[in-house]
Amino acid sequence: MIELVTTEGIFALDGGEWQVTNNIWIVGDDREVVIFDAAHDAAPIAAAVNGRRVKAIVLTHGHNDHINAAVPLRELLDAPILLHDSDHMLWDVVWPGEQPDGAVTPGEVLKVAGHELGILHTPGHSPGCCCFYDAASGLLVSGDTLFCGGPGATGRSYSDEPTIVRSIRDRLLTLPDHTVVHTGHGDTTTIGAERPGVLARAAELKI
Repeated sequence: MIELVTTEGIFALDGGEWQVTNNIWIVGDDREVVIFDAAHDAAPIAAAVNGRRVKAIVLTHGHNDHINAAVPLRELLDAPILLHDSDHMLWDVVWPGEQPDGAVTPGEVLKVAGHELGILHTPGHSPGCCCFYDAASGLLVSGDTLFCGGPGATGRSYSDEPTIVRSIRDRLLTLPDHTVVHTGHGDTTTIGAERPGVLARAAELKI
């Protein structure tokens, strides 16, 4: 099963600040779970876990609004934090002196409560962005790579629009159209719903 927790706070990058609502996804069963992202406030995330064993706190990428509750959540739940190595420069802005406990490694599989989530490296929104695909359940945790309405934002430090569009086209549009996409912000969507817009943007960018 997959459960949603939302928290609100500030996304800060390149000297700008924006009020945002973040989606935190909990995948597992009534005994053990994996948490995807740790946004703004550890308390409601820990409350949603409700005593279950947490195998990992998996960060889809290193932007502050996805990691700014990570260390307090680790302390509350005694669970390891995992982050792709390419986003450590973003981590260090938020948590100088702290370190993740391990890496999100593309090609590996996260296993929890019978779920097997393949790790897909989808750079563009940030260099270390990853998505997590559970083929048996037909779901994808996309972080800020793919939203309801198209690719995640680019134009700020460490981001690039042609890169994110290639990532989505080459790694996510290979998934079945019925795949449900659980995003880092906003509404859930499907691969099929986003396919035409992504392919149109790829054509406009001539990539």
